[in-house]
Amino acid sequence: MLQDIPPRALHEAGRCVLETERLALRKPTLADVNAIAHLASDRRIAENTRRLPHPYSQGDAVEFVRGIATNRETVFLVEKDHTPIGMVGVDWREPEAPELGYWLGVDYWGQGLATEAARAVIDFTFEQFDTGQLRAGARVANPASRNVLEKCGFQWSGVELHRFESLGSSTPVDCFRLTRSVWASLKNWGSSTMRR
Repeated sequence: MLQDIPPRALHEAGRCVLETERLALRKPTLADVNAIAHLASDRRIAENTRRLPHPYSQGDAVEFVRGIATNRETVFLVEKDHTPIGMVGVDWREPEAPELGYWLGVDYWGQGLATEAARAVIDFTFEQFDTGQLRAGARVANPASRNVLEKCGFQWSGVELHRFESLGSSTPVDCFRLTRSVWASLKNWGSSTMRR
């Protein structure tokens, strides 16, 4: 069972490299700190990501990368043509309802890359861990993120208020859920039917 997996095993799972048609997803390292800080420092990203502070400094990036070893998260740096473009991962602090999260640098929005990265991590999660579902959320004011989740097969489950560090307050979030069985059905149906 997932609850029996020690945090170190989650960290080790993040050591693998996932490859998609256009992307490579790998564990971030201290060598990536400058790129992460540069991408995450854009206020538009922080306002749509619950835990990113704004401004986002190199020190924040160092703390994040060093914390991966002890956090209950599986985290991947997303690269396109060997250039870091964002992050995607699964937060396991609630083992019965792990949460998918992602963000991309603004220059990479609107190209289907977030959907591609999210699908790779969803597939990895259901293949490697004994969890029956994934949760995710998107600010009500962020229809692009909602579209990513819907393209991945997530189903809307309601609206909740969530605190966003960069805003210093709570804001409405559309909540979504994806079960293992729905994901398996989508995969069996064929990846060509899953819109980009």
